[in-house]
Amino acid sequence: MTSTLVDPESVPVEVRPYLEELVRRTRAVCEPHLVSVFAVGSIALADYRHGRSDVDVTVVAGPALPGRAVRQMAKVLAHPALPCPAAGLELVIYDSEFAKRPSVAAGYSLNLNTGPLLPSRADFDPKRSPAFWHVIDRSIAHQSGRLLYGSPVRQVVAAPHDRDLYAAILASVREHADGVGHLSDNQVLNGCRSVAFCRTGRWLAKRNAARLITQTEEAFRPLIEAALDSFERPRSSAVPLPAADVRTFLSWVADRIEIEAIAR
Repeated sequence: MTSTLVDPESVPVEVRPYLEELVRRTRAVCEPHLVSVFAVGSIALADYRHGRSDVDVTVVAGPALPGRAVRQMAKVLAHPALPCPAAGLELVIYDSEFAKRPSVAAGYSLNLNTGPLLPSRADFDPKRSPAFWHVIDRSIAHQSGRLLYGSPVRQVVAAPHDRDLYAAILASVREHADGVGHLSDNQVLNGCRSVAFCRTGRWLAKRNAARLITQTEEAFRPLIEAALDSFERPRSSAVPLPAADVRTFLSWVADRIEIEAIAR
């Protein structure tokens, strides 16, 4: 049977059949308006961990895609109508005219969260969602998006402007510092990834970013190593980290990003 994926070997074997079916359903609903489907997040950065990671997918479609098709996508891809083998699916649909230009807006026509470990959400109004995560995801997509179907990622998604991206990164760190809805190991590792981006200009996998930061920040090494140990566990078995230490670390991260943002 012919694969629906551009390169099946480029995605983790644990989610390959799922992504095959996701692309098949997306094509059935969205063609002839479909432009691209690609993976971002841990799959794009080659750090997917089964039982821990979400599957992050971006769909880009032409501006003539009917609203009824967008709503149908939310139905046909929702867990358990399409059983998600990962912790969850986070999927967004962008209009191709929006996606090809740098923007600080969320800009989606659908923001779908679904899966066994994610609260279900199908949002059609981009004003209801913080924009910074979408800015960061589009930056990761432009750098490393893993094409599943259609036109090459860099032809359809623009990278955000540097100043806008650093503002989004800072907003993400502040949101993680609030702690609501976040595992403490992920708070720390997201902070590491943010600082690593400031230092290298590239998005690294969270574990690689954490190892980079431990090489120079001895004071935070025990906390980061504890976060790495917890990150190796399934999401349901994550180990809480000392809240005060996490706050101190994220305050340091925010300071580093603010300095970099001013320089931009």
